[in-house]
Amino acid sequence: MADIESRSGNPAAGGGSQGSGVRGRTTIADGVVATIAEIAIRETDGVHSVGKGASKALGAVTGRMSGSSGRGRTVKVEVGEKQTAIDVDVEVEYGVPIHELADRIRANVVDAVETMTGLEVVEININVFDVHIPGEDDEDGSDDAGSGTGGSRVR
Repeated sequence: MADIESRSGNPAAGGGSQGSGVRGRTTIADGVVATIAEIAIRETDGVHSVGKGASKALGAVTGRMSGSSGRGRTVKVEVGEKQTAIDVDVEVEYGVPIHELADRIRANVVDAVETMTGLEVVEININVFDVHIPGEDDEDGSDDAGSGTGGSRVR
């Protein structure tokens, strides 16, 4: 969780704060950062879904319910006092250049999280686990594709 201390003075008035006292503390929960990031990711053109397996199904349901949170989060975050790091699994639309999509996801998430929380986003790890092909039914038999159980031959 992030704790942010508010200084006295009116930030809208400009010229910095004139008082030196602390007027209070704002705590931002990990789940708040995860929700902001998830919404920014879902709003990125070319992302078909966020999360895998059970968390993907849960995310599809809870993502539509305001104020929802839970253990099945589709975006994982680490929040410090002034910084945050984010990990996400995404399924992309077929035909979208993945490296460009990853750049757009990072830009959207950084903009949303830093604007809304004041935390610096130091890292966004994106795991592309599948490509969605339009017209194919979503079947549950393909979840272990790309699971990487064998040794890797390439770097």
